[in-house]
Amino acid sequence: MPRHRGAFDPNNPEPYELSRSKLESFIRCPGCFWLEKAGGVKFPSMPPFNINSNTDRLLKRDFDSVRGFGPHPFMVHHGLDNLKPFEHPDLERWMSSLHFGSGDDYFSVVHDETNIRFGGGIDDIWEHVTTGQLHIVDYKSTSNQSKDPKPVSLAGKWKEGYKRQIEMYQWILRRKGFDVSDTAYFVYVDGLHVGMSGMLEENPRYASMRFATSLLVYVGDDSWVEDTLTEAKFILEGSECPDHDVDCEYWPFISQVYDCLC
Repeated sequence: MPRHRGAFDPNNPEPYELSRSKLESFIRCPGCFWLEKAGGVKFPSMPPFNINSNTDRLLKRDFDSVRGFGPHPFMVHHGLDNLKPFEHPDLERWMSSLHFGSGDDYFSVVHDETNIRFGGGIDDIWEHVTTGQLHIVDYKSTSNQSKDPKPVSLAGKWKEGYKRQIEMYQWILRRKGFDVSDTAYFVYVDGLHVGMSGMLEENPRYASMRFATSLLVYVGDDSWVEDTLTEAKFILEGSECPDHDVDCEYWPFISQVYDCLC
């Protein structure tokens, strides 16, 4: 039997692959979630954030340099000399978000109650050097364009999704049998422009940007995840599209197209 992904097929007995980002889509708008995952509607794609992906890649190299041995100087600077980047034979697969559904050695678990294989791709995990307890770590890139930039924070409605991402990953890692701390970390790099004279280097073939770094601590609560998976499965099995969220960005477009054509 082929893997059960894409549009939900109630006749396919294989676990249905649902990514962390698609459960987030369900939370944001059940109507759009149903259209895509039950109705098979293809929504417009977003351009890839290649700069963000590259900062993630470079940060991983930084922490890989001490992985399994001890804390990175960045961690020591923030008083986390009792942690070290976690080493595990499946770690590279856990970081491969596009392949989470490939099997149990990727960052996914099957939720038996809904027959959903739920997963994604982590940025990093840190381990307590004494207790072995694990902490989810997420890398974030930004650039505050204000003339008087404020320190990065987790304030704001759109950053609630960042917090839910952490909690979903805590839930998955616990389901994989690990001792996971509620405390997670965001490693932020913030591209600077205030006080910068430019970015072109002496060799005109190269340019560089300076980043300020921050470590934000977040205490998660994954108690909502299982119930939300159950609700998402109920919506998937429904024959009618549920209401769109009042803040849905797609619904005004969808309704106007419908009015125009009908």
